[in-house]
Amino acid sequence: MSDTTAAQEPGHITGFGTKGYRSYVLISLMLVYTLNFIDRTLISVVAQPIINEFGLNDTQWGLLSGPPFALFYALMGIPIAMWADRANRVLIIALCIIIWSVMTALCGVASGFIWLLIFRVGVAVGEAGCTPPANSLITDYYPPRSRAGALGIYSMGVTIGGVLAQLFGGLIAGIQGEDFGAWLGTLGLGGLFPGMDWSTVGGWRIAFVVVGLPGVLVALILLLTIKEPPRGYSDPPALDSTAKAGFFDAFREFGKKPTFWWLSLGAALVAFVGYGLINFQAPFLQRVHGIGVRDAAVLYGAPLAAVAAGGTFLGGFLSERLEGRFPRVAAWLPGVGLLISVPFYIAAFFAPTLSMAFALWIVAAIAHYAYLGAQYTVGTAIVSPKSRATTISVLLLIVSLIGNGIGPLFVGAMSDFFMGMEINNAGLSSMAADFNPRLCSTDPTSLGETGPELCRAYANGLRYSMAATVLFMILAAASYFMAAVSFGRDRYRGDVPAAGMHL
Repeated sequence: MSDTTAAQEPGHITGFGTKGYRSYVLISLMLVYTLNFIDRTLISVVAQPIINEFGLNDTQWGLLSGPPFALFYALMGIPIAMWADRANRVLIIALCIIIWSVMTALCGVASGFIWLLIFRVGVAVGEAGCTPPANSLITDYYPPRSRAGALGIYSMGVTIGGVLAQLFGGLIAGIQGEDFGAWLGTLGLGGLFPGMDWSTVGGWRIAFVVVGLPGVLVALILLLTIKEPPRGYSDPPALDSTAKAGFFDAFREFGKKPTFWWLSLGAALVAFVGYGLINFQAPFLQRVHGIGVRDAAVLYGAPLAAVAAGGTFLGGFLSERLEGRFPRVAAWLPGVGLLISVPFYIAAFFAPTLSMAFALWIVAAIAHYAYLGAQYTVGTAIVSPKSRATTISVLLLIVSLIGNGIGPLFVGAMSDFFMGMEINNAGLSSMAADFNPRLCSTDPTSLGETGPELCRAYANGLRYSMAATVLFMILAAASYFMAAVSFGRDRYRGDVPAAGMHL
């Protein structure tokens, strides 16, 4: 369908299309977001094997998994969103899926640190074109009263993607190269790789290729089955949704609203913690609790991501249920969840057993990820239909630069700092120069008598770093509470009636 305004229809009551078709579109976009996060977070699942193969310290790993990805994700997000505010959003999303999927597969053939970095930048460029146009589509398919729930379901892609990345990444990364080569031979595909020495191929490389390539097929299905709705179709008929805003027009619209800036700060701080934790979650489990990459992903990483998905759904569900009584609930409910999560996270990091740590981590993750749908619900509610994709892109730019850009690097640098302190306090600084942390998991006996103490410092450095990072959740919660103060008066007047001073 062309991107023109439909005749006056009750779209603000019924939404676009039938209920069944709307549900199909929403689930499809949620699955696209899921694929987005599988490809984005897979690198964190196989973190320790990459650290070992390329001989990286935690600061270098934080650099690889953080700033370059965040910078290009942020830089490309705004022009793609401006394009989405003018052109066919379904086509844009499909093209971006193809880009990030191919680049994910190429990560598996990276010959060194620099090539892996370049391919990760390619993933970022593609993934920048997912969420802004998808949010814009959802607001045209769903009327205002249903958007909190719809955006909450869409946002579950983050945590479901985390589950599947852990499952697929962990299972595939645990495969030996020789076994994978033999399996291809049984399928009659061995001839495609003549002369390949599969014994030199790490499981993490296979994971990138296997997980990345199916996205091309998903993009084609999306392009053939999802309609481009008229822009602003599901908004009240009095709105002028034919106009298309330029970047500066959109900026003038959201820039004067305090809610946007408080929301952006809160979301950025949560992402700072979230990306920092997720990029070091697998190494934490392997170093502190001594389990392998497969078990860390499948037995613990995947269940934690699953309960986080439940937290995302719960946040959207509660917001929609409580909005009639508390019109600003979407803005302040995340703050409540974040405050609950802090003590549970810290207790999990210092728990003496893995089972206790896992139980505490579950509670923390549910409370933590209840915030996710709110950043889209509130962000789209304060601007007109013509500015929504651009507004969300600027929000994501801020979130990406602060969250994904600084979070992993901060955790990595602090981990190295605390490890150094532990080593100095143990009087082993003279031994640190020759300490190779990868031997803690591969050959600890080669480290000699001081090996256990050095490996303990390697684990504790990350433990202290993650605990310190979680404290930023308190500032994030305060930001969401501040956003709630102005949300009532900052709502777009043609979208939802102003809420006055009610909660």
